[in-house]
Amino acid sequence: MKGVYLMGRLFGTDGVRGIANTDLTCELAMKLGRAAATVLSNNARRRPLFVIGMDTRISSEMLANAITAGLCSVGADVMVLGVVPTPAVAYLIGKYKADAGIMISASHNSAEYNGIKMFSGDGYKLPDVLEEEIEGIVIDDNKEFKIAEGAEVGKVTYVDTAVKFYIEHLKSTIPNSLDGIKIAIDCANGSSSVTAQKLMEQVGADAVILYDKPDGININEDCGSTHLENLSKYVVENKMDIGIAFDGDADRCLCIDENGNTIDGDQIMAMCALDMKERGKLAKHTAIGTILTNLGFVKFCEANDIDFIATKVGDRYVLEEMLLEEYNFGGEQSGHIIFRDFATTGDGELTAIQVLSLIKRTGKKVSELASQMNKYPQVSINVKVSQNGKVQFYTNPKVKSAIDEAKEKLGDLGRIVVRPSGTEPKIRVMVECLDDKLMAETAEKVAAVIEEELGNL
Repeated sequence: MKGVYLMGRLFGTDGVRGIANTDLTCELAMKLGRAAATVLSNNARRRPLFVIGMDTRISSEMLANAITAGLCSVGADVMVLGVVPTPAVAYLIGKYKADAGIMISASHNSAEYNGIKMFSGDGYKLPDVLEEEIEGIVIDDNKEFKIAEGAEVGKVTYVDTAVKFYIEHLKSTIPNSLDGIKIAIDCANGSSSVTAQKLMEQVGADAVILYDKPDGININEDCGSTHLENLSKYVVENKMDIGIAFDGDADRCLCIDENGNTIDGDQIMAMCALDMKERGKLAKHTAIGTILTNLGFVKFCEANDIDFIATKVGDRYVLEEMLLEEYNFGGEQSGHIIFRDFATTGDGELTAIQVLSLIKRTGKKVSELASQMNKYPQVSINVKVSQNGKVQFYTNPKVKSAIDEAKEKLGDLGRIVVRPSGTEPKIRVMVECLDDKLMAETAEKVAAVIEEELGNL
């Protein structure tokens, strides 16, 4: 096989991802299903059970059917949840007493992409060791599966209670009604299109739901958490108290304040972490972020007696650190926020109602809450490279030299982080600096070297 794993790991930072039907083929999905059943069945004496959800992109049902066929062909039962957010799959594993869960989604990517995310029986994303075990089976052309026959073939069940159970769970996490707040919600024409309206009705919120008409190819198209311009304009023109934007599978959330300004994941973390600390709900007075967390959040934590720990980029690594030391709150600038008291993964709609509950309880405007953190200037440049270019990034001497020179030039004024994307064919260059001119020049210089050295491999 070729495609998403020809030159590197099959699994990236958030599952398997690639162009649907080109990189991520039905044949690969079927083989992933067979491998997942082998690794994640937990040696169950009974027939293993998997739950499968999907987002709204045109290829999701095709891939869901393929991975379902793979699972059933080796004797695993499958419960099809239909279109649901990714965190709903993680939650419903326990609700339906399943051995594992699978989500078909490419999150914030455009419609031609798709992905496969896997969760273990406890609702957590798979650790590297299990992903590597599954990957080893998939790429082993000599691997022979025990194919089920007759009554041993897996059964497929289609359920219609998934959205209901998930929304009931979300509602249970806040103590108060959310009436009186004027809210605009951008569903990115994705998974939250089937949940956001019902959730807002359940919690008593006055919400206008936007971009909730998926057609298979308009997911994340000029909308959602990666395209906030239209939501910002709507909030200002219609005098809304807050705008909320989800991505394609609703595991991340960003906000727009009443003035049309973006509130990113770091700012959301700041307002929620301080509120949790003041209410005695922040475990060990600690918040977990990543190496890309804004320096302003680090300073905010120092000023408010909150300990901060940085991990590798990816909400799975944030969660691993949380589990290691029993922390209960963490997240990423991109809007993956983990409230571990209520969820096993980042959850955009959970984050939204926690923020709305905070606004309701304090009576403060969201701009006032976000201003508690002084956000440092930050610029990011994405350099498109091939898979081979991503691999060569680690050993190219000119790229290494450019990064070292940038660090020396920035000194105490800022920092630079350069890394291959775990989900896209890109090298990401991030520079944070108090000097705007130096920040831009540094990022552009390093990006130019990367493009020249790695862009055409």
